Amino acid sequence: MPLYEIIIISIALAMDAFTIAVACGLCMPCVSKRQNFRLAFHFGLFQALMPLLGWGAGLAVKSMVVTYAPWISFFLLAFVGGKMIYESFETDDSCKNYKDPTRGMSLIFLSVATSLDALAVGLSFSIMDYPIVLPCVLIGITAFILTSIGMWLGESFSKASKYSHVAERIGGIVLILIGLKLLLQ
Repeated sequence: MPLYEIIIISIALAMDAFTIAVACGLCMPCVSKRQNFRLAFHFGLFQALMPLLGWGAGLAVKSMVVTYAPWISFFLLAFVGGKMIYESFETDDSCKNYKDPTRGMSLIFLSVATSLDALAVGLSFSIMDYPIVLPCVLIGITAFILTSIGMWLGESFSKASKYSHVAERIGGIVLILIGLKLLLQ
């Protein structure tokens, strides 16, 4: 497979991570470099490891992954998005008390949800007998970079707005819509 095709696949796989990072940045008016790195690192790591897992799994689980991956992504994203919307109605405006989506189970849910499509790509690479190491590295690096940019953009937009609760609700709605899009594809 030519390098430019692997780069295009990497960018396409990172688009969900980018969009979710923007949504997270919107609802986090106080994004630190550490939070940005943590989300970018985890998204990049999961995006890099999932094709490897898919490649290793090969044909044995192909039908199950293709059948259930959209549902799993939808439920994970809907859960996190619903939680963001619910928390947007809390009256505490302090950034210190904000529940950080770059920590704990939210981080795990988001990382898995954004990388399930990479698992399917790994399966297809296995079927086509393509090597997997270079694609895994490029997919991970691309997801890391686009996630970091997305968090920065989301934070920039949230600082311009006085309505952080509205931005948080929009971020939650975006996550749910991404889940629906994955489900309907």
